[in-house]
Order: sequence, then structure tokens, then C-alpha cells
Amino acid sequence: MATSVDKFHDECGVFGVYGDANAMQLTYMGLYALQHRGQESAGIVVSDGEKMIPFRGMGLVSKVFKGTRVERLNVGHLCIGHVRYSTAGASLLKNAQPFVAEYSRGSIAIAHNGNLINYNELCTRLEDEGSIFQSSMDTEIILHLMARSQKLKFIDTLIEALKQVKGAYSLLVMRQNALIGARDPNGLRPLVLGKINNSYVLSSETCALDLIKAEYVRDIEPGEIVIIDKDGLRSIKPWEKTDNNFCIFEYIYFSRPDSVINGKSVHQVRKAFGAQLAREVRIEADIVIPVPDSGVSAALGYSQASGIPFDYGLIRNRYVGRTFIQPMQIIRDLGVEIKLNPVPAVLAGKRVIVIDDSLVRGTTSRKIVGLLRHAGAKEIHFGLSSPPIAHSCFFGIDTPNRKDLIAADASSEQIRKYLQADSLSYLSHEGMLKAVDSKEVAFCTACFNVNYPLKFNYKQADSRLPKKIIDEEQLELV
Repeated sequence: MATSVDKFHDECGVFGVYGDANAMQLTYMGLYALQHRGQESAGIVVSDGEKMIPFRGMGLVSKVFKGTRVERLNVGHLCIGHVRYSTAGASLLKNAQPFVAEYSRGSIAIAHNGNLINYNELCTRLEDEGSIFQSSMDTEIILHLMARSQKLKFIDTLIEALKQVKGAYSLLVMRQNALIGARDPNGLRPLVLGKINNSYVLSSETCALDLIKAEYVRDIEPGEIVIIDKDGLRSIKPWEKTDNNFCIFEYIYFSRPDSVINGKSVHQVRKAFGAQLAREVRIEADIVIPVPDSGVSAALGYSQASGIPFDYGLIRNRYVGRTFIQPMQIIRDLGVEIKLNPVPAVLAGKRVIVIDDSLVRGTTSRKIVGLLRHAGAKEIHFGLSSPPIAHSCFFGIDTPNRKDLIAADASSEQIRKYLQADSLSYLSHEGMLKAVDSKEVAFCTACFNVNYPLKFNYKQADSRLPKKIIDEEQLELV
């Protein structure tokens, strides 16, 4: 059954500390800052130098790590943590990370953000050779490959394993006395290095460094492995240099706006997206409003570039979580109204430009247009600060089935009619790249243009391709 969620799901977040007596508390705070990247489960593994102590649970960080039951984790100077949204493997406790294993070389814990596109192939091979898997998550494949390696040095077993996997990964690996960070050669997912006093920190985003008052040092480079232990930090790059293909959606939606990625403020990039959209599409209107919270930065940019006043015409109920239980059909039907409420005093009689970051299925956006009409908006012009999403992602984002992506087969005019908006505007692909203005980094934009950065049979991988083209009459009945 297709989910009704009308946004790309966040992926996962990783955070680790080496060399601080408060490693567990710092990791807990880091995961709190990364909560937007995954709300299904959370976990921490602490090392006291001899043994690893894991603690994992389902739900938000505040729910998992509460009460006296986590006091036993405050035992060491080395810790890694993970918040998860399942892009591979079911949403079950056995799939919560970090994953911990004991094997001939000792204890190991691993936390992974990304997705391995050759997981099924590797899993089948290893099972045929006798491996037994404890979970259904792709992360475990790395541990099995390491355990089977004949290399003598631990780091060489990790390199050998990573050279066999294909896909996106920013991962943390922990031994009893070492923290290792690794990023895939294409650099699809973010990973940053920080310092707090004389201790090192690895994190998915800089916003987590800010919370614990750690200094941002640099981004881990694509294809780089960093090893942090008693001898300090050293870096190795075992892969041949390849094209960088950083996921553009980290700027569009996933990362927190107060994070800095590749040296650029996410908030400022999103404002630039909105400003570029205003330059590409000129609409006469009275106000610009965002779909909170993800559309705020782009709406500010649109307002400043167009000269049309910015205001809040939709207010978000911040106390409705992503796990909100909808026991009755009438509540499910009111889903958007529960999370968003219009402000008639702002909207009544106005020509409104409403800005959101992206359009996935369109169901939520259609309900938003209905809310604005009911509140008295005279005209509703829907603007998106990204191009049409027409293809699935296989690199750590849980996208809907391609047949459920409204732009996969419908034209902009068909989509506008479905939304019941007066106009619909997308940021152009060229305008998006111009707005991000990065000469050092290339981007993965496959969800817009099907140019996947890795060679694989995406049509076979996406068994969810639409069976037939949606015509206008069918679209109206959705």
C-alpha cells in the first residue's frame, strides 16, 4: 500500500566523538540536533576501551534516551550514534543502528547514512557462501565483507569491504579504541569533522557541532577515510579520484537551514533558489507566503528578489509529530488541516504566491490550495524552489514509487489543474545549479533528470516504474 506522505523522507544521521570524557552526553546532543534526518529509531554505542555498550530504541531521541536506564552509557571517551529513517530494511528494532558485532578481530560498531544499491546481489552471494544475516539493513553487508577478508590490518579489511559495495555511504566505524569515518567516492552524502577542546567529532551536519559548541574543521572529502585514535587523526584515500556527485536535495530540503555544507550556508542557498525562481517567473501578487517550515528560506528569497511582501499565511502546529496516530478516517482526511492552519487576516482578498521546496505526489499541496481558498485568497500561485521530481532515488532517500511521483508522467498544466491553483511554477534545472553557485562541487540531480552518478540498471532496480501514462482525465480523478 502506498504511503500518503507527500515529502521525500529524510535519510539518517550519524554522530561520533573520540577523546572526551562526556562522549555519550555529547553524542546524545548531537543526535538531538540531527533528529530531522530520522525519527524512526535512535541508538548509541559507547566504548570504555575494553567493551562496547549499545543502547537502541524505536522513536525519537528524547524517547529512547530517557530516565536512569541510560546512565550506564556514561563510561567512556568514545561513542557513536545514529538516528534512522529506513531507506533499506523494515522499521524494526533489530534494524536500529549503530549495528554491533563480535568476530575474530574483536568488537565493531557501525552507523551508516546512505544506501547500497548492490545489497541484494552481495547478500545473495554471501548467503550462498554460508553467511547468516541478523537484520534486513544494507549496513550489515559491510560487516560480513570485513569478517571474510583475509587482510591482516583492520583498516585494510574495511577498505576491501567498501570497494565491493556500490552506492552512497557516509559511515562511522568504531572499535574499542578507535573512531573511523568514511565517505563514498562520489560524496553523495555529507560528513563533517569538528573539534571540541582536544577531542574529535564526526557528524552528518554542522548544526550538531554548533549545539555542542564544537569547532567545524572541514568536510570529509569524497573517497576519504579518517582514522582517529591515540595517535591523533590520519587520512587515507584508497580510491581513484572520481566525479563528486553531492546530493542536491541536501540543499533543497534535507539539511537543517542553519547547517553549512561544502562551505555554503543551507539557508542562503535556499534563499538563492527562491530569488532565482522570482527572476524566472514574474507574477503579479500581493504577498508571498511559505509552506512552513521547509519553504521559509526560499519564500524569503522570492520576496526579496520580487519586491512582493513576505508574510506567514500558514501556521504550523509544531506539536503534531511525524508519528501522529490517525485512528479514524475523518482524522486521516483532515491530516493537513491538523498540521497547518491558514491565517484569514493575511490571506483574505489577496493574490498569494505560496512557496514550497518540492512537489512529490501533490496530495498535500492540493489540500494546501484548498485551505488558502477557504481562507479567502483571491488568487493562488504555487511556486516550487526545485525542478519537477520525475525519478526515484536509490542513494539514501526513501522516494515514493515512481508511478506515485506526480511529475513522472503529468505535464505542469495537468499538475496545476490537479492542485486547483491559478498557476504553477518550478525552478528550472539550470536556475537551480546557478543559484547554488558552486564551482568545486558537482551534484547528483538524478531525481530530476535521470542522470544517475553510478552505472546500474535503475529500471530493474525500480520495479515501481509506472505501467502506463497518466492522462488528464485520470489525473483529475486522483
